[in-house]
Amino acid sequence: MKTYRAIPIEECGDPLVVIPPNLFTFTEPHPYVKFGAPYGNVSPWMLRQGVLDALLKAQAELNKRKSGWCLKLFDAYRPVPVQAFMVWREFGIQAELIGHSLASYQNPTELKADDPGLYETLAIKVFEFWGIPSDDPRTPPPHSTGAAIDLTLQDESGQEIDMGCPIDETTERAYPDHYKDALLPAAHAFYALRVLLNDVMAAAGFIRHGNEWWHFSMGDQMWAWARGESTAIYGRAG
Repeated sequence: MKTYRAIPIEECGDPLVVIPPNLFTFTEPHPYVKFGAPYGNVSPWMLRQGVLDALLKAQAELNKRKSGWCLKLFDAYRPVPVQAFMVWREFGIQAELIGHSLASYQNPTELKADDPGLYETLAIKVFEFWGIPSDDPRTPPPHSTGAAIDLTLQDESGQEIDMGCPIDETTERAYPDHYKDALLPAAHAFYALRVLLNDVMAAAGFIRHGNEWWHFSMGDQMWAWARGESTAIYGRAG
């Protein structure tokens, strides 16, 4: 079990609210909606009110440092069924990379029962980056709490900044410090941009995922664990 999932949750009741479309830029179409993830009538562009307030502070901090730049949102609220859909999709991607097909399986449970060795090999890779799609209210995936956000930077001309790898890439390039010791100036610049993003988000109270330069949260179990807090304030929303 991921260590942060042991943190108890004392839900504060902060509402899940729609992110105002005029305050940030958004990845459109939403990448997981495009894949057919089962959102139903639920918008992915929602956060807890307190998290949205903090995100606005992060945007203001970015503007102080880089005039005209803005935060570009990639993903926010993710119901548990969507998390399960995306995790299984990633299982399929990782299986193909090592020469396997999961076409005969419907979900990780079936795979684990039939081929536990392959399941374990894939799960180690997948869950290094993706949250476990648990239905247990004590262990919600971070995005299902409305307290986590995936995002990047956009410059004053409206161009999305190259951060060294795409969001959701599951390689070492996703690690926040991957380019820290890069010798080529262009590569080291990716590290500086990741530091900038982390700095403006941290100034607003967010913490960054240890393996993903793009994932930040505030108030969930991961946030509480990273800060040494005894409890999280956001459990599963919706």
